[in-house]
Amino acid sequence: MLKTIAAFDRIGEENAFAVLAHANTLAAQGRDIINLGIGQPDFRTPDFIVEAAIKALRDGHHGYTPAVGIPPLREAVAADLERRFKVSVSPGEVMILPGGKPTMFMSILMFGEAGADILYPDPGFPIYRSMIEYTGARPIPVPIREENNFAFSAEETLKLITPQTRLLILNSPANPTGGVTGKREVDKLVAGLERFPDFAVMSDEIYDHMVYDRETHVCLLSYPSIRDRLILLNGWSKTYAMTGWRLGYAIWPGKLYDYARKLAVNLHSCVNTAAQYAGLAALKGPQDDVAKMVAEFDRRRKVVVDGLNRLPGVSCATPKGAFYAFPNIKRTGWKAKALATALLEDAGVAIIGGPDFGVLGEGYVRLSYANSTENILRALERMGKFLTSRKAA
Repeated sequence: MLKTIAAFDRIGEENAFAVLAHANTLAAQGRDIINLGIGQPDFRTPDFIVEAAIKALRDGHHGYTPAVGIPPLREAVAADLERRFKVSVSPGEVMILPGGKPTMFMSILMFGEAGADILYPDPGFPIYRSMIEYTGARPIPVPIREENNFAFSAEETLKLITPQTRLLILNSPANPTGGVTGKREVDKLVAGLERFPDFAVMSDEIYDHMVYDRETHVCLLSYPSIRDRLILLNGWSKTYAMTGWRLGYAIWPGKLYDYARKLAVNLHSCVNTAAQYAGLAALKGPQDDVAKMVAEFDRRRKVVVDGLNRLPGVSCATPKGAFYAFPNIKRTGWKAKALATALLEDAGVAIIGGPDFGVLGEGYVRLSYANSTENILRALERMGKFLTSRKAA
């Protein structure tokens, strides 16, 4: 029998893709499945972005690019961040990557090893914990609580820091909760971090355009005191409906940039050339489609929250960002993953059980409202009928 190294036994996965595959299998069998599980905008990539990629191919951009990305795209990322957040970013700090996950992978790989602690949000994106455990580091959950509107608590986070802490992972707006952490709390966290200068911070800001109810996204690049150890993760997937293009970026502090560059050379050589030209068009072109998508997500958000709060045994805090709702289902009597499985099998509604996002996810499920209002209303109706007629397993 083939033997692999023990670290591979510690790798987890993102169960949303497993649910997507099962939902697609059921749909292929003729079932009417409404998928509120996967975090993928249901919009097309704007036409002018698609045309930019086609033009790049026709213009002969078929070869390798620098491992860190084409210079015009890195310059455009820096300019976009300066325009939106009034922060100074050098193109030499920008790295173009095939999506957001490589930044997670690289960051955790740099700091994770036996004896190290890495702090991450729980409930949170499942790849954080998966990669932490792969490296042999100890995953330290930072509780993300409903009673705090699913924002992180600066006080609670700072109390978890020890001499073994090597990396702190933050995410706002957050997956899976839709929580947004406000400036006052971020200010408190950063002030506290100044007492602990010996570890890095990775800020996952992939949903930074998607904030509602007059909330404002707080970009951690705005804090000079942590810039020399801050890794920023962002990209095009959610903002421009470009999930399949596999295009992301990171801002690396100078002392880490070359490590990340070497990892990129070893891992993927460079990012798809035509996709980079598409990303350039996205940043430099009109932003009307982004505004329209966010406005539509906002309308759907209200439909989802209102509908969930009408379901028996369900309550749902209003998410302030991203395109997820994270309703509390404890009063239904169902365990979260059992309910998610039964809803898919018996009601044709795909959602994700909260424990797939962490230990503190029990008692919750995640719904993505990156689907049409019509489908959301149909799904809510099915969920209501199911919860009315079926007792907890």
